[in-house]
Amino acid sequence: MSSKVKPAAIFQPDRAWWDRLFAIIDARDADGFVAALTADAEFRFGNAPAVRGREAIRAAVAGFFSAIAACRHRLLASWDSPGTTVCEGEVTYTRHDGSTVTLPFANVFELRGDRIASYRIYIDNAPLFSAPR
Repeated sequence: MSSKVKPAAIFQPDRAWWDRLFAIIDARDADGFVAALTADAEFRFGNAPAVRGREAIRAAVAGFFSAIAACRHRLLASWDSPGTTVCEGEVTYTRHDGSTVTLPFANVFELRGDRIASYRIYIDNAPLFSAPR
């Protein structure tokens, strides 16, 4: 009698997974953010250079969080394939002067289980750092 090993199920993010991830980001929780990553993760935000590893990513994300007063993400759509998930959304940033700017973004994730191994954010943040209108 031969036994067949059932392949491990491939994780596919559901709405609750996205909501948890964006809640961590909107809370500007750098420690919670890196907890969602693999130890050897790579992170690239817009046109900034990629950073690797939780500590480097934590420092980069904490630095960005300190540059804003708040943020709020709205997920518009997501698409999944084995080991990869992509989303489109809008993020509203609140600057330290209280003004806001809303920008479109797309994120591409490579996953290992339910953790993010590669996190790429496609966004033009120039309006965030331009003078408010």
